Order: sequence, then structure tokens, then C-alpha cells
Amino acid sequence: MAPTRERSPSHPAPELLGHGLRLCRWDPDSDADAEVWLRARSDPEFRRWNTPLKPVTDLEGSRASLRAVAERMADGDSASFRVTDAGSGTTLGHIGVNAIDHVMRVARVGYWVLPEARGHRVATRALTLVARWSFTDLRLHRLELGHALGHHASCRIAERCGFRPEGTLRGAMFEAGRQDAFRDVHLHARLATDPEGVGR
Repeated sequence: MAPTRERSPSHPAPELLGHGLRLCRWDPDSDADAEVWLRARSDPEFRRWNTPLKPVTDLEGSRASLRAVAERMADGDSASFRVTDAGSGTTLGHIGVNAIDHVMRVARVGYWVLPEARGHRVATRALTLVARWSFTDLRLHRLELGHALGHHASCRIAERCGFRPEGTLRGAMFEAGRQDAFRDVHLHARLATDPEGVGR
């Protein structure tokens, strides 16, 4: 099923629909969005594989983090989406196209899924939608996806969506919960000319 796109003058990122998902923007003024963002950032599995520069530990910090997301979107540096179930509207996770370089036409993609939504290929379906949008609407040539070495679930998602493994980046991200130690990253990438992959 191909994604549909809705544009709003005040919100440059569209809504993406497809594969049973609706991808929409995060709202920094929404208590529900802030609570979900906080819960996700507090999840042990998220913290195992991600070390944000600014940890989110309370609702005030969660709202500040979401405001920063909105600011980066307004600047054109990223496009961040709240991943929801298309039928119920329940939030399932997040996916973002980050560090967008419009000159080289390259960006990095990242995602997370809430604990209760894991095991249903949410990230795979969301990545399929976002990659298609990035190559068509954003006219990007290359999307990169990096995950900590040993994160086998993320590796499978990348390969399922046509992101080929390109090697290991030594010491390219923080160790879990630390900003004074580093670990290796497994890099995947997909070009606009590459096959889409098996998707969902």
C-alpha cells in the first residue's frame, strides 16, 4: 500500500499513511505526547542502545526535548514522526530522518518502538514509509542507519528494508548511559536507486 501525504502550511512534515500506520508530528504542548516521550526515554531497552546528550527524566524535560525536535524540524534539519496505529491512533513509537544534508542529499534515520508494540514489525513498516518519502518528497539520494554493534533486532529491520550493511564504525557512539566511553556502530545505508526490500 502506497503512503498518502497531507501537507499543512504550518507543519512542513506531512502525515504518512500506509501498512496499518499513521505517521504524524509530535506535539510539544500535548501532555499525552510528553508522557509517551518520557516513558520511551525511560525504558531500559531504549537506554541500553541509546545515550541521548540530554537525558529526559521528567515531564518538563520531556516537553523541552519535544520542543527541540520541533525546532529542528522548523529549521529543515530533520523530520520526526510519532508512529501510531492507523485505526486506533495509539502511539507505537517514533521514527526520524536526522542530520539532513540537502546539498549532498543524505540523511540518517533512527527509530524506537514502545515495549508493548514490539514484535509487530512496527519499525519495519515505519521505516518503509519514511524511506519512500525521503527518496521521493525530500529527493534524498542516500539514507544511513547506524546501530550499536550487537543490536541484532535493529540490524534485521535495516536489512529487511533494503539498507545494506556497509561496515563497522569504530567508537562512533556513546556506551550505554555514559558520555566518557564509546562503542562501535554497525552502519547500513540505502540509495534511492536500491531495491526497497521486503518491507513489512
